[in-house]
Amino acid sequence: MTTATAQAFPNIAFIKYWGNRDAHFRIPSNASISMNLGGLETRTQVTFDPALKNDQLTLNGKPQSGKSLERVSAVLDLVRQMAALQRFARVESNNNFPTGVGIASSASAFAALSLAASAAAGLALSEAELSRLARRGSGSACRSVPGGFVEWQAGEDDLTSYAFSIASPGHWDLSDCIAIVSQAPKPTGSTEGHALAASSPLQAARLADTPRRLDFCRRAILDRDFEAFAEVVEQDCHLMHAVMITSTPPLLYWQPATLAVMQAVMDWRKNGLPVCYTIDAGPNVHVLCPTASAAQVISGLTLITGVEKVLAARPGGPTHLV
Repeated sequence: MTTATAQAFPNIAFIKYWGNRDAHFRIPSNASISMNLGGLETRTQVTFDPALKNDQLTLNGKPQSGKSLERVSAVLDLVRQMAALQRFARVESNNNFPTGVGIASSASAFAALSLAASAAAGLALSEAELSRLARRGSGSACRSVPGGFVEWQAGEDDLTSYAFSIASPGHWDLSDCIAIVSQAPKPTGSTEGHALAASSPLQAARLADTPRRLDFCRRAILDRDFEAFAEVVEQDCHLMHAVMITSTPPLLYWQPATLAVMQAVMDWRKNGLPVCYTIDAGPNVHVLCPTASAAQVISGLTLITGVEKVLAARPGGPTHLV
């Protein structure tokens, strides 16, 4: 038997990934920018065992089958192909945060899986190679492989679509105060949602403007300009959800408490608090601020009706072996 364990962080996208040019290889319709969420983690152990008759997956202590196992086996197949290995694997994965509710659990899951599986198979992949491998399991997983503030270049094909760091975790001390308004699994996952993006009449306009927003966001991060950052992050969030809402069939992930948090954040900013929000494919709200303001933001969020709890994260490092 050969075993390896890896730890990865989910990420929050500031410039969103929504829609694929190539669904099989998960080549995105546009580039994106994100931050790894230190403090929230997925830890995954992979063991290639000659005694196994098929791949096995356990998530948070519960055996998995169906689509979850199929997605994991697909990545394991790529690793087996690269390593000329013919053994099945036992995969044990645990998250310390809610799964499947719009906190990028699939991103950290497939980033950790890619490193643990490749290491257990005896491969020593570069960061770009790991990012490409993780992308095959979940597009946003490629952004959890590098550390800190990360850009995923859309690329033209499998070889050129991968993520890289644009700033280290210590570059800017931001906090992501995640308002959890629901821990129920979302009815439509991101993989299914991406396939609907092109059905929205707004997607073409969103994609056409993405290079401008990418440049604006990248510059705001490098300059640590929170005012500019807040402007582009919220605009990009609204554009993605506008595409979702106008897709066929429409996707509306927001709940009443989602809107209550959004309104509160806008009010706090009008009153001088440096704060903004973004929302992935789910109802929970990522409220971003300089860490110096995090305690005040968390205190305010806990008072909003419908907010079950608040998770806090700061810029996280790369996926690594443990």
